[in-house]
Amino acid sequence: MTKATFREPPFLRDRRVAHLPARNPQCATVFTDIDLDAQGRQAGFLHIPQSPHDDAWGTVRIPMAVLANGDGPTVILEGGNHGDEYEGQIVLGEIIRSLPLDRIRGRLIIMPSLNAPAAEAGRRTSPLDGKNLNRTFPGDHAGSITEQIAAYVSDELFSRGDAFLSLHSGGSSLDIMPSALVQPSQDAEQTQRNIDAVMAFGAPFNVLLNTLGDTRTSVATAVAAGLTCVSTEMAGRGTVTDSALDLCREGARRVLAHWGVLDAAHAQPLAGEAAPLFRVAGAKSYVIASERGVFEAYHRHGESVEAGQPAGRIHQTFDPRREPVELVYAAGGVVYAKRHPGIVVPGNVCCVLAEPA
Repeated sequence: MTKATFREPPFLRDRRVAHLPARNPQCATVFTDIDLDAQGRQAGFLHIPQSPHDDAWGTVRIPMAVLANGDGPTVILEGGNHGDEYEGQIVLGEIIRSLPLDRIRGRLIIMPSLNAPAAEAGRRTSPLDGKNLNRTFPGDHAGSITEQIAAYVSDELFSRGDAFLSLHSGGSSLDIMPSALVQPSQDAEQTQRNIDAVMAFGAPFNVLLNTLGDTRTSVATAVAAGLTCVSTEMAGRGTVTDSALDLCREGARRVLAHWGVLDAAHAQPLAGEAAPLFRVAGAKSYVIASERGVFEAYHRHGESVEAGQPAGRIHQTFDPRREPVELVYAAGGVVYAKRHPGIVVPGNVCCVLAEPA
């Protein structure tokens, strides 16, 4: 096994804030049995040393693979950033096992279940440290297991990459329209590259989304590193949806062909024109629970609504004397995502709207 050689990309140095401690890649102890720069097909693990009560000198294994054939772009692919999102994990496993090397021109670095502890538990967050991997980037080499995963991806993988495909689903708490997402950049040309790649993915719904300005996500960090990026949301509800799985398979190959790393003959062409682009326009697009109870949504996915229109109501099932509390939309648009399951507490997202971009 080889010790990872970390190369801190310039964007991380440029983004440091004076009062924050410098991130030190030299303190990393992770190692891998894969040569990231070798040709051919390799599948193995990233190992992160740990010492819990029941395993004094053990490691946490993160599955990874490299498929490389000649010169060409390097594309990073992730699934299982959240452990309860399954379509991406399935599709990337299929690519690792069955994509012919002679169809590749360049390199695919694949992390099919990036947050492996969460994936094994079927949870959004890691059972080892309780952290949400997609809110820990760019990570910390001296931090918890989740923070070390993020640091490895940020420093070792993004520094090698040209493009990034991040395959998400709605997870256990969200029922979302299958869609491809554009992460905006301060660079207009990069944003346009992201839009072009999202359109090439070929989802039935495309959304410009910056996660309320949160920069701690893998895609925001990849964009800051200069990579062209596509993210997705494939249905959700903590299960595998057959239509979303088919879309994930076909869309992944289409966008890899768009980036020139996959022979176009190995990707099913998009039938008809790409779907239009919508956007989630900040906090006003979110309907947030104000009470504890059971949320009843009034509208279906894709249904058009207006600002001030009732969105649904929260039933106080634990106290039948109380009337339901009605929630309203603060903006107009179409219903893009809804809460799953029914129980909500104050602060939970009940609905998310998208409007034409």
